[in-house]
Amino acid sequence: MADRLQRYRDKRDFENTPEPGGDAGAPEAERRFVVQEHSARSMHWDLRLEHEGTLASWAVPRGIPPDPKRNHLAVRTEDHPLEYLEFHGEIPEGQYGAGTMRIFDTGTYELEKWRENEVMVVLHGERVRGRYVLFRTNGSNWMIHRMDPPEDPDREPMPEEIQPMLAKSGPLPKGDEWAYEIKWDGVRAIGYAEGGRLRLASRNAKNITPRYPELRPLGRALGTHEAILDGEIVAFGDDGRPSFERLQGRMHLTSESQVRRLSQSQPVAYVIFDLLFLDGHSLLELPYVERRERLAALELGGPVWQVPAYHRGNGPALLEASRAQRLEGIVAKRLDCPYTPGRRSSGWVKVKNVRRTDVVIGGWLKGDGGRAGRLGALAMGAYDEEGELRFVGKVGTGFTDAELKRLQGLLEPLERPDSPFSGTQPPKLTRFVEPVLVASVEYTDLTRIGTIRHPSYKGLRDDVDARQVAIDRAGVE
Repeated sequence: MADRLQRYRDKRDFENTPEPGGDAGAPEAERRFVVQEHSARSMHWDLRLEHEGTLASWAVPRGIPPDPKRNHLAVRTEDHPLEYLEFHGEIPEGQYGAGTMRIFDTGTYELEKWRENEVMVVLHGERVRGRYVLFRTNGSNWMIHRMDPPEDPDREPMPEEIQPMLAKSGPLPKGDEWAYEIKWDGVRAIGYAEGGRLRLASRNAKNITPRYPELRPLGRALGTHEAILDGEIVAFGDDGRPSFERLQGRMHLTSESQVRRLSQSQPVAYVIFDLLFLDGHSLLELPYVERRERLAALELGGPVWQVPAYHRGNGPALLEASRAQRLEGIVAKRLDCPYTPGRRSSGWVKVKNVRRTDVVIGGWLKGDGGRAGRLGALAMGAYDEEGELRFVGKVGTGFTDAELKRLQGLLEPLERPDSPFSGTQPPKLTRFVEPVLVASVEYTDLTRIGTIRHPSYKGLRDDVDARQVAIDRAGVE
């Protein structure tokens, strides 16, 4: 046994780590096992089986598979001493395996087969139960597979993609059947959490996880839960209010070093307001209020993520409070409303204090005065019900010099000889571009024909598909 623990001892400095040295512990009549949640450099779980006086160990990055439909990687590691059956605590920085070790489950197991390349057991724990096989695939790689049916026969695999549900604009609905939330001025993001890892997808299903590394620990906070979350990525300004302008500084970064630096100096927050899938079960058909109750039960509160409260009834008071705090507005949601992916539902109604919309950039005009010879204004468009791009005005305010330079660099390669607009055309000197870029603008109101009045540029959006941009005509007389 001493020789089998030598690799374990060689990797550790027992004067600086609280881990057991392997000098005590005796086998028991029943074979024991432990599953430990190890929040180290990367989140994983350690499965340890008592065998011939030590604990045969595998690191399982995505946890013990709950059903036979998926095999999980299992990395064979050094044998551990029997005292590790009860070990939990903090392994100090600089030590091998530094991080937090928690006992996820413990129990006994029945041994069915133990060979050099294959181990078959039946686990009897409080959280992990079932018949499993660990098998070597090639080289040093192993996999773990559940052999018997899952305890929950209705369990489903987690969907790869769910399109976010959208809200309609309109007057504030009132009544006890409605709940009200703050409308957050940020970027919509669906969060997929599995095996302690988090993947974030934008409205157009792009993987935006690398842009916001400070949000990754949310996956660790969810542990073994498989969950799909809906929320908004928000950057808060120095005054504590959401700042879309500050978020612009994060949305388009491609440099890893810049992303890493800003994630520490100007971290964003993930504001979570819905739960769509949990541990093998879709929640889409459940009423809004039940989804919120299950979300609250997860107790997700962290340094850069939060689950804000919702308010039943008294929407006018919340709207007035949002106006006093100069927030974008509120969203009313029917308590009995299911989640309808990719659809704009009357069960969600957004009421804005500040009018903002997305537009497609179909061209640009040169400026004059201080902007002579360079970009002065953008020609804006939006798609009508027939799928035609319609000119809705031009925007020439709200730009910084750096943004003007960046925009011109993006637009010049997109130039085309003809207009992408149907019907009414922008000014004759417009330089047309392929209509692929989407911008966000604030405005005062819309004319009867849908032209935007007094627009101000707020930034580009790459989380919105240009073909989905249509002017919101709510409130147009």
